[in-house]
Amino acid sequence: MTTDKQIVAGDYLLTMDAENRVVSDGAVLIDGSVIEAVAPLGELVAANPDVPVRKIANSVIMPGLVNAHAHSGFLRGTAEHLPVWDWLTLHINPMHRALQPHEAEAASWLCYAESVLAGTTTIVDMWRFMEGSAKAASAIGNRLVAVPYVGEHPEYNYFDTLDMNEAMIEAWHRKANGRVNVWVGLEHLFYADEAGQQRAIQLAKTHNTGFHTHCSEAEIELAEFDKRYGKRPMYALAELGFFEAPRTMIAHGVWLNSAEVEFISKYNVSIAHNPVSNMKLASGIALVGEMLAAGVPVGIGTDGEKENNNFDMFEEMKVASLLGKLKDLDAAAMDSWDVLRMATITGARAVGLDHEIGSLEPGKRADLIAVRTDTPRMTPLFGEGPYFNLQHNLVHAVRGGDVSLTMVDGKVLVEDGQLKTGDLKEIIAEIHRIAPPHFARRAAWLAENRDGTAQWTKVS
Repeated sequence: MTTDKQIVAGDYLLTMDAENRVVSDGAVLIDGSVIEAVAPLGELVAANPDVPVRKIANSVIMPGLVNAHAHSGFLRGTAEHLPVWDWLTLHINPMHRALQPHEAEAASWLCYAESVLAGTTTIVDMWRFMEGSAKAASAIGNRLVAVPYVGEHPEYNYFDTLDMNEAMIEAWHRKANGRVNVWVGLEHLFYADEAGQQRAIQLAKTHNTGFHTHCSEAEIELAEFDKRYGKRPMYALAELGFFEAPRTMIAHGVWLNSAEVEFISKYNVSIAHNPVSNMKLASGIALVGEMLAAGVPVGIGTDGEKENNNFDMFEEMKVASLLGKLKDLDAAAMDSWDVLRMATITGARAVGLDHEIGSLEPGKRADLIAVRTDTPRMTPLFGEGPYFNLQHNLVHAVRGGDVSLTMVDGKVLVEDGQLKTGDLKEIIAEIHRIAPPHFARRAAWLAENRDGTAQWTKVS
């Protein structure tokens, strides 16, 4: 019997290829970590009679979801009802001041476990002390784009440094069978001095890796960019050289105008759209439809557990669709297929991994999930014919808890809705152990610094 091959099959197989092809009674033939063929189950079995078959009844097989922007953490439900400025200065930055490496690693274990249970196979995580994050991803089995939370300025000496970022690249980039990628990160342009900004760009070039930062999340940034650079954010980033990096991905991009959208479409720049976070922090509504029409790759991100408050990419898809409709007062805006692609193949393109993941096609990595169809949320389901509604149900009805199987590189991480690569009870217990002392340290610092942290470096 062939031991390094397997067939995974469901009632329907959603490829997310260029034609959004759906295969009834479809299956994938996997050789090790790579997809060898996609076809109806009968054809694959006839051609490969000795290969074991994993037939998942009442399911849709589809590509694993790509979370284009997230932050590990354990502040869920403790930083609520605040605009982004107060939220940062009174909760988030003080957390970073108090954060310790073992806490950062525990947070990644929690968030990656939550992610794979809900069908996310790739996560772009901007976090701290990310050696621990890489260890967590290596064990749990998810694909990780690690982006250190860098503040390259004396006023932000409690964040990671570019030295730490470079060491992380050298130690972990393309490790864990290629599942761990490491990019250059910067929390925000204003968290670095001029020398730090230029070094970040150079690091991305030297190591041929991506660059990721937050920008144009809140309206208040526009006036500050004008004050410092005399221009809107995307033009300033281009002039400073950030678009010379092999790939630049902007988190949020809420306040880009139409001219900026057209401008960045000429560069290798992508956007991570975070609809739930943007709503919760009252940041605004991004021009996602215009970005997609201009050819800008837009992925969907959950942002962190503290500003969401979960890592459910199915929920994020629904909100992305509804928010786009509300923005344009157009019920046809943000078509379900477009949103599904943002969470799969377009999201993979946004993070520069579309040659490896994002669709179920021969030659790509075997990152796939099975979504249950025997739930009220998926009823009725028409996978073919004039009432075809598979894409609409996946975007507007399904929740992460409906995922029964998660596979990365051909390895099962979640089966029957249960985490197979870690002890979920222990992961949760560890957070309950470390959270109280962390919150106590943060509270002690805030007691002596009642105005919180400074926000943004001063103009020199």
